Amino acid sequence: MSYFLGIDSGTQSTKAIVVRARDGKVVGAASKSYGLLQGLPPGHKEQHPRAWVAALAASVRDALRDAGISSEKILALGVSGQQHGFVPLDAAGRVIRPAKLWCDTSTAPQCAILLKKLGGLAGAVRKIGNSVPPGFTASKILWLKQHEPKNFAQLTTVLLPHDYLNFWLTGEKSMEPGDASGTALMDVRARRWHSEAIRAIDDGLAEKLPEIRPSSASAGRLRPEAARALGLPASVLVSAGGGDNMMGAIGTGNTRPGIVTASFGTSGTIYAWSAKPVTDPRGEIAAFCDSTGAWLPLLCTMNVTVATEMVRRAFGWDYAERDRRAASVAPGAGGLILVPYLEGERTPNVPDGTGVFFGANARAFSPAALLRAAMEGVTLGMNYGLNRLRALGILPRQIRVTGGGAQSPVWRQVMADVFDCEVIGMKTAEGAAYGAALQAWWCHDLAKGRSTRIADLTDRFVKTDPRTAAAPRAEAVRRYRDLQAIQDRAAKDLAEMFKAHRALRWT
Repeated sequence: MSYFLGIDSGTQSTKAIVVRARDGKVVGAASKSYGLLQGLPPGHKEQHPRAWVAALAASVRDALRDAGISSEKILALGVSGQQHGFVPLDAAGRVIRPAKLWCDTSTAPQCAILLKKLGGLAGAVRKIGNSVPPGFTASKILWLKQHEPKNFAQLTTVLLPHDYLNFWLTGEKSMEPGDASGTALMDVRARRWHSEAIRAIDDGLAEKLPEIRPSSASAGRLRPEAARALGLPASVLVSAGGGDNMMGAIGTGNTRPGIVTASFGTSGTIYAWSAKPVTDPRGEIAAFCDSTGAWLPLLCTMNVTVATEMVRRAFGWDYAERDRRAASVAPGAGGLILVPYLEGERTPNVPDGTGVFFGANARAFSPAALLRAAMEGVTLGMNYGLNRLRALGILPRQIRVTGGGAQSPVWRQVMADVFDCEVIGMKTAEGAAYGAALQAWWCHDLAKGRSTRIADLTDRFVKTDPRTAAAPRAEAVRRYRDLQAIQDRAAKDLAEMFKAHRALRWT
């Protein structure tokens, strides 16, 4: 019997799963949690990569123990990682400083500099296919050059989080197109580094970027030290891996037209498979490559369960009570809307944004209404991006939902009504980790000379759960359409007020 390992290294934890080749079943799983570095200024979000390595090794060992199998039966592993983080290495391959993460918004000034050098938004989209938002990697590199010149002088290699884990596993430095397309240094149409974008940061940066290899290629095999730390044979193949959204697409079967994946976690993403690049002249949809050889146009919002959890905890409810309270309020929450930018926002691009309850009145200001407005507000925020995807030619037939929000039947119905599309959950909840295992399987088969397609594996093994299906209801769809227009306008009209509020430096 053969098995594959999938690893998902995220912002809060690392999860490892063992997948059986006979039937694609997850037979072992484990996870290890960690946090952000504390005491940093507002907007700064960092972690040290050694936390990821320790969590990866521990979760793999525990997953193997949970599966109760011999490690000799593992053929390959794949790593999914949080996107956009900047891992700087020196000439000896050592981490120079903690990684600045995707959710770090401190680099907004550097984004403005890079956008200007690329000819503004229109120039950036024309040259690299994307804008340069604070979440992407490029501005983090310029930030290091401007704020920590001594560290920048030591910089020899730029890696992303999953690339760093691949490097620790194999000793090889490389990137694959999916994750690399989120750096704002790559021409996503041609799948190669863009010289002008690179020189906008530093003339010597090009030599510090690793080779971009196809997603179907191997990153290498386990080096002896890593094999010992994981309790695996050194013969285990390491696939190219990818960003968490790219692996999430594979793990939800999002490898064909018409299927859209929506992840409702602390942050939120909506993305779809495309056979050709999908670029957005407004820069709101990220024109990513995927990790199968195609493209993955994607919306990212920074505030989803962070908003609903704020309300749930404030009133001391468990999740069952949260759902009961939300279900007690009619769609629209009596006109109460949450503009949910608690951590700033990426789509629309409002880095100074804060949360705003709009439409408050005596009728719609109960604890249950506040919760319902939060649940609806973050979903409307996601739908802002889905509507933009539709305008760019992505037409969803089914939306497959993952993340904490997807576990709630009430919330799934809100999603279906707001999105005006069938919504359904997955039988396998591991998402990105499962996608990483399937990519590892695909890479192993190709290395053995087999003509396996990634869609063959996803069609065979990725399953939705019919019990979780929710269909849109016409009256609720109409009501949410009206609320969508109000929230979209409120977000734009409040943009300057957000900046003024942030400038006051509240503590």
